[in-house]
Amino acid sequence: MAPFTKVLVANRGEIAIRVFRTLRELGIATVAVYSEADRSALHAAVADEAYLIGPGPPAESYLDQERILEVAARSGAEAVHPGYGFLAENATFARACTAAGLVWIGPPPDAIEAMGSKVAARARMAAAGVPVIPGTTEPVASASEVRRLGAELGFPLAIKASAGGGGKGLKVVRSADEVERAFDSARREGEAYFSNSAVYVERFLEDPRHVEVQILADAHGNVIHLGERDCTIQRRHQKLVEETPSPAVDAELRARIGQIAVDAARAVGYQSAGTIEGLLDREGNYYFLEMNTRIQVEHTVTELVTGLDLVREQVLIAASEPLWLRQEDVRLTGHAIECRINAEDPSNGFLPSPGRITAYREPAGPGVRVDSGVTAGSEVSGLYDPLVAKLVVHGGDREHARRRMLRALGELEIGGVTTLIGFHRALLDHPCFAAAETCHGIVESELLAQRAEQLSHETTVAAQPDGFLREYVTRVELDGRRFEVTRLVPEPPWSELARRRADRSSARGGHGAGRDAVVSPMQGTVLAIEVAEGEEVRAGQVLCIVEAMKMENEVHAPRDGIVRELTVAVGQAVTTGQVICVVAADGAG
Repeated sequence: MAPFTKVLVANRGEIAIRVFRTLRELGIATVAVYSEADRSALHAAVADEAYLIGPGPPAESYLDQERILEVAARSGAEAVHPGYGFLAENATFARACTAAGLVWIGPPPDAIEAMGSKVAARARMAAAGVPVIPGTTEPVASASEVRRLGAELGFPLAIKASAGGGGKGLKVVRSADEVERAFDSARREGEAYFSNSAVYVERFLEDPRHVEVQILADAHGNVIHLGERDCTIQRRHQKLVEETPSPAVDAELRARIGQIAVDAARAVGYQSAGTIEGLLDREGNYYFLEMNTRIQVEHTVTELVTGLDLVREQVLIAASEPLWLRQEDVRLTGHAIECRINAEDPSNGFLPSPGRITAYREPAGPGVRVDSGVTAGSEVSGLYDPLVAKLVVHGGDREHARRRMLRALGELEIGGVTTLIGFHRALLDHPCFAAAETCHGIVESELLAQRAEQLSHETTVAAQPDGFLREYVTRVELDGRRFEVTRLVPEPPWSELARRRADRSSARGGHGAGRDAVVSPMQGTVLAIEVAEGEEVRAGQVLCIVEAMKMENEVHAPRDGIVRELTVAVGQAVTTGQVICVVAADGAG
């Protein structure tokens, strides 16, 4: 007998579809919600019922608690699953669901609050004897206080939004000169994403491994862990590749950090699926980082090595059923890797790349899984997270999984938008990843970006002293036989290609500004303007901040000069290539 007759999923995209699949297996009817921007979205089409909840901006749709509760009542849903992001870790919404007679498929609101404040969670864990990174256990109120902590703890420091997560509201400062801007930015992101501008400070660990532990806890006092995930490969503190087991964790360490995770969950009366995140330094010290009180994006790799359906466990726990397995029953088999396929351009600083998907083909075969929320014709909106799909593989060991992932990435096709497919192919083929190193600095390297761009165009490149040859392949059929015709076209060096790309962007901006024009590198919204008309600026100075797909992107001055023709304002929407201002040489009008 199904635990519920109908469940509303208060989310969108691939996670909504992922939850729908488990609900269908359990015999539960599914309810989707969608914004005006998501009218043609796949998650709305595959649900049994779908309801419009408002305009595109999340604050007017996916974050509108009253509207979602109205839809739940109208549809006759018995429970709400929040997925991840949006309202997943919102204790107020969890309580509102319960007050409306709905079952909340997630942890108790008190546990969400206890771990939702990173400052309070650090204090609680420290009191319980769980190791935490040196730093504050109270919010910091000013940039001057951060500078004082820098003198006390030493730089670099991490300034973090107390209610943050997923890299939002996290800024690293390496000197006192960087504190003011980072402090303001962290507070601004905390307010924008989590309605909480409080921040705290901790020492920033250089090149640690990001190791997290998956736990399950029921309403009957049973808590178990399902091993660890290694999420060290990140960009802008956003995870890109996750794997399990961690190549740096042996059986003894796994048992130790697993017990830390279980103890942390018990300390807050946790129920449902959750994740204890931590950092493993070069000396083997493990520090509590935070707890994510929701299902994780990377839950897929744990499912592949354990054989469990974590969403199913969430649903059964919410229905007050006890866990059906004990810690000694958990078995980790083989190795799993997940690559996040984001609509981002690695050759252009990983900037968001919204647009319409013109072609879409998923890989298949043994040990390959794709969690996706798109198909050919889908629109990747700049309003939401850039995650398009998750490609996950399972192999007998890490090398088997790595090679299987490379094969699957080669089969994955997404046309119309720039994605991280080429980046992942370049990374997984890099010696640092094959050797299970942290790959510190490799993700941001120009060489990897170049290789990623080559692979994203499915080309073969021959290095030349003054550039390279790009291979273009055309398929033809002659007398019933298929042939491939190859053309080798000389291309300029990457630095020249980047300059040309910038000059094309300047041309799109108009104004006849040429190379003096500073243009928006993406479609988005102006979040802050850091300069004024007529102000003298230095090369590299931040001119403004543009927000796109839930990420802040700084726009810098390309040269020393004077700011002229400042044409944008805070809150204004901008398009890719739109002129923001002109940085003219001293004395130029």
